[in-house]
Amino acid sequence: MTLVLPIRALEKPDITYQVFQFPADKIPRIDGDPSDWAMVPESYVMGKDQLINDSKEPPAAGDKSLAVRVKVGWVKGLNRLYFLYEAEDDYWDFADPGLRNDTFEVMVDGDASGGPFIGRDQGRFWTPEHVGAAATPDPRITDSEFKWATQGVHAQNYHIMTPAVNKDWCMAWNSATWTKELPWANSAQSFNFKPGESGKYTLEFWITPFDYAGPEGPARAVESVLTENKIIGLSWIVIDYDGKSPRGFGMLSPKRQAFGHASELCAFRLMPLDPSVAPKLAAQWTWTVVDLDRRLVAFKDLSIGAITGWKWDFGDGTSSTEQHPQHVFAKPGNYVIILDVTGPDGTARRSKIWDVQLK
Repeated sequence: MTLVLPIRALEKPDITYQVFQFPADKIPRIDGDPSDWAMVPESYVMGKDQLINDSKEPPAAGDKSLAVRVKVGWVKGLNRLYFLYEAEDDYWDFADPGLRNDTFEVMVDGDASGGPFIGRDQGRFWTPEHVGAAATPDPRITDSEFKWATQGVHAQNYHIMTPAVNKDWCMAWNSATWTKELPWANSAQSFNFKPGESGKYTLEFWITPFDYAGPEGPARAVESVLTENKIIGLSWIVIDYDGKSPRGFGMLSPKRQAFGHASELCAFRLMPLDPSVAPKLAAQWTWTVVDLDRRLVAFKDLSIGAITGWKWDFGDGTSSTEQHPQHVFAKPGNYVIILDVTGPDGTARRSKIWDVQLK
């Protein structure tokens, strides 16, 4: 068996796009109103200038018929990616009940593991460096069995209709089509044009990336855990129909096959809170039991801001000035732990009542 690996994990090695972190009290409401996104700095916006045109019928030089703006966000503690897609077009094509619809196609690989996730015969879709033993199918396994066992399992493709009228908001091009439904996704759009007219379109949505999402349903699914500074694989394609074939096929990744090969996606970093929305000083911490028999607990400071001093009160008459202390509690009990932090912007406190319970 020949195992062929991609030359690198993700495309555009010199570019790492940014995913804006929304504060927990400012999560965008999915209602088609982009005002919740006003806090996102322009540096996070990805427009048409980032797209590579790969249409068989390229627009005329200087064509400005379609303008797009994309913002991507996340919320610490939620395994969701939030999107705002804004587009202005001189001709919106969405009368057909099938796939011929102006489209925003999103591909995501939540753990950046790479690899094909659509199509069995890799030779049909992928460049030569991706074609290995898997291109020769086992005759005992039908194409249908293979497709519905593997397609979109470790990375997902959302073929989003822009706009969606009398149809689902997207086609989940995965064996697990349930990923486009609540509670794993949600969407809302706003527009006031008819098919063939010009106008502005606004789409808000969120999706849940999965490290595993199979056709058997969500019971065995594994969500991608989103954490600060994590790199994920992400890309999109904007398809602009003005008739029978796309006039525009704009790709964020330079590789067309990114629609079904996660190694061809782009790198996106889940950013910390932007200084424009982060508090100047806020105390926060977490804890882990290292040895329950010894009642040894490790504390981790998660505070925000410029901090010069820490004061821990362990609730048993002892304290520490370390940033990340460990502490042995002499006897069982339920403890109130307090962290005070100090810095140029003042002081902040966070207490947790009986979170630390030891036997």
